[in-house]
Amino acid sequence: MLPSLLCSCLPAALPGGGCCLHLCFSVFLFFCCLFFPLACLYPVLQRSQPPPVGRDRCSLTPPATMELASTKDFQWKTLAPLPSCRVYSTLVEAGGQVFAIGGCDDNGVPMDCFEVYSPEADQWTSLPPMPTARAGVAVATLGKRIMVIGGVGVNQMPLKIVEMYNIDEGKWKKRNSLREAAMGISVTAKDYRVYAAGGMGSDLRPHNYLQHYDMLKDIWVSLAAMPTPRYAATSFLRGTKIYVLGGRQSKYAINAFEVFDTETRSWTKFPNIPNKRAFSSFVPTEDKLFSLGGLRQGRLYRQPKFMRTMDIFDMEQGGWMKMERSFYLKKRRADFVAGYLKGRVIVAGGLGNQPTVLESAEAFHPEKNKWESLPPMPTPRCACSSIVVRNCLLAIGGVSQGLSSAVEALCLSDS
Repeated sequence: MLPSLLCSCLPAALPGGGCCLHLCFSVFLFFCCLFFPLACLYPVLQRSQPPPVGRDRCSLTPPATMELASTKDFQWKTLAPLPSCRVYSTLVEAGGQVFAIGGCDDNGVPMDCFEVYSPEADQWTSLPPMPTARAGVAVATLGKRIMVIGGVGVNQMPLKIVEMYNIDEGKWKKRNSLREAAMGISVTAKDYRVYAAGGMGSDLRPHNYLQHYDMLKDIWVSLAAMPTPRYAATSFLRGTKIYVLGGRQSKYAINAFEVFDTETRSWTKFPNIPNKRAFSSFVPTEDKLFSLGGLRQGRLYRQPKFMRTMDIFDMEQGGWMKMERSFYLKKRRADFVAGYLKGRVIVAGGLGNQPTVLESAEAFHPEKNKWESLPPMPTPRCACSSIVVRNCLLAIGGVSQGLSSAVEALCLSDS
């Protein structure tokens, strides 16, 4: 049973019995919400602006220069497993290799493990362990250096410790700490600077901090605060702008969408995500941003519900498009892996309505405006770590009937 794995990695002081923190074994949120819906009430969030006017349906076709992959082009490959079972490991790519950093073991204890996967050799190699064991750590690459930030330590509390691994030297060094301990930080890197947004502190309050780290000076500099405090947000860099979407405040999902300009050092509020849900996935493409699936949390008179919703933000038009139900995912799912491969947005695995872990995978066809079935995952899982490398979407670790060490890749046939 999945519940037997739960909460050993969570602070006991959490509101609602500590069930709904999005850190280790996020699966427990689903059980909390399914059986104790009052513990997952939505707060009434006031909009700071009128709801966005939906865009007319426009072409979702990828750029003409991109060849669209057929569903027949995709296949799963079973790769060398992780050296140990884990959940909430963080993945990063550097030099064509995949590094797996930290996570929780099957007792809910944060780990100091640090391994690298070679696609050519299909082999994991253990590297010098992190000086500080942690799970849910934020990670950024700066050239041939890997920077690990915050997360949760073995005392089940957020960390302010920052450490950096030099790939060439094979050594860890301690760097200047964060201003406050935090978990659920969202990071991006640009021009040898790391931008760290939000997080949740030891007092369980979400942060609105935005800090950038200057590697040459080994200092953190505070920038303009985010308009919306949050942790566990999704962020990505495009040009000079950092896009920050969603996240959580306490155990509640939020739908804020804000953008930071690294040149003007100012924030702009974008139209809110139309559908508010936890454990959804965001996938950026060349000119669109997809918000997919997730769990609609319960209210006093509303049961929680797994979603197959899809919302699309048009980067050029600056608004969310009108979505028809025919655009929605084939399967309701949350806490799944997602990525973008050769013009197709991909989703796989996750947790579904029963609730059970899913094996199904789907690809969105931007010309037909519908989702198409792909070969199922060899190992059904949720809460996987994932990364896109060399036209492959890797699903690593996660939860099945227990913690998993499985490593599987959904690849294009020519990858």
